[in-house]
Amino acid sequence: MMKSPGGSIYPYPYKGGEIHCLKYGSKYTDEAALFELMKQEEAFILQMNRKLKIWVDMYHTSFTAEVLQELVMHLKNLEDRIVKISFVGLSGFNRWRLKRQMKRSGIQLKMSFYADPEEAKTWLVVEN
Repeated sequence: MMKSPGGSIYPYPYKGGEIHCLKYGSKYTDEAALFELMKQEEAFILQMNRKLKIWVDMYHTSFTAEVLQELVMHLKNLEDRIVKISFVGLSGFNRWRLKRQMKRSGIQLKMSFYADPEEAKTWLVVEN
C-alpha cells in the first residue's frame, strides 16, 4: 500500500472508484507547512503519470491571498492530471474567490464544493 506525502492511501478506494485526497486542512495559519506539502503532493502526482479524481480538504486552514495564489498555481501545474476535483471546507466567499482566480488563470476543471467530505467523495466517483 502506497501513501501520498499528506498521508493518504494512494489510490484511495471509495464506493467502487478511486480518488486521491489532498489533506490541506488543519494547517491553520502555517502557510510554510501548507506550501511545502503542496510542493510534495505536486511532485508525487506528476510522477504517478495518471489522471486523478481529487478531493481537497481545506477545513481549518486560513485562506489568505497567498494561500489562494499558491493553490491556483498548484492546480495549474496539475491541471492535465485532474479528471475532476472537489473542495471541502471553504466558505461561500472563498469558493467565489477560488473560482474567480482559476478563471483568470485559464484553468478549466470540472469542480465542485461541499461542506460534507462524504458528499464530495461521492460526487467524484459518480460518473457524469
